[in-house]
Amino acid sequence: MKTEVTRLLGIEYPIIQGGMAWVAEYHLAAGVSEAGGLGLIGAASAPADWVRDQVREAKKLTDKPFGVNIMLMSPYADEVAKVIVEEGVKVVTTGAGNPEKYMKMWKEAGVKVIPVVASVALAKRMERCGADAVVAEGCEAGGHIGENTTMVLVPQIVDAVHIPVIAAGGIADGRGAAAAFMLGAQGIQMGTHFVVTDESIVHDNYKERIIKAKDIDSRVTGRTTGHPVRALRNEMTKKYIELENNGASFEELEYLTLGGLRKAVVDGDVKNGSVMAGQIAGMVKERMSCKELIQKLVSETDALVKGAKVYE
Repeated sequence: MKTEVTRLLGIEYPIIQGGMAWVAEYHLAAGVSEAGGLGLIGAASAPADWVRDQVREAKKLTDKPFGVNIMLMSPYADEVAKVIVEEGVKVVTTGAGNPEKYMKMWKEAGVKVIPVVASVALAKRMERCGADAVVAEGCEAGGHIGENTTMVLVPQIVDAVHIPVIAAGGIADGRGAAAAFMLGAQGIQMGTHFVVTDESIVHDNYKERIIKAKDIDSRVTGRTTGHPVRALRNEMTKKYIELENNGASFEELEYLTLGGLRKAVVDGDVKNGSVMAGQIAGMVKERMSCKELIQKLVSETDALVKGAKVYE
């Protein structure tokens, strides 16, 4: 399964694990990379020393390429950007901001830069400032989302840029991966399905909530604030949406979700925490290792793409 993305990143399969805050740490990242994909460590709002330690621990578990996802709104973004270079990280993905000011430093160090984008305009801007590829993430994804679906976003970005496009949002199995390739993507990024893998250290309650999720269990909070977030419905999302509908202030809404993701991922409070997951949660029905999941994706996608006969 060779594509522009596998060649660019030096990986076996064009499958990237999303850099999810509190979830994507070195055990998961190394597990995905060892299995032939590209694992990511999610820096989120963590300090640079934490990221440095994570990178060093991942290197003990794999000698294959892995990357770091930087949330550019983080107060530690400048320091983390330097850690990427100092620790010899091969790939960086970015979100929640513009990575232009770090491009020169990263490119001189040979780092492959892949911003996550939710619009054609941002994809074109990232190409102009030197991005090696972009992740086109549709609103089916978990966590912070844009407005366009993967189905409409990916082909429009493919048509607009000359660098490889990686599709994300709403991909759970070989059918989703094959569809992404048909839309013109050169790779896929998945988050939710990797959350429940054996290598993922999230609380068991979080994993079980995803596995038991139904197709209608996804909710989006924060539309009124301009920062929409997709999570599985629970007491927190119910209260949040009620407050939103009643015109609550930004401060009130922020207070309700303060520390919510940590509450769910680390403490296992899936009633009051933020159980971020994509709409594909309803398709995730079993646990497996990263290697088993990637092999399943590859075999399903191969069978569909090579044997495609959808009409007479």
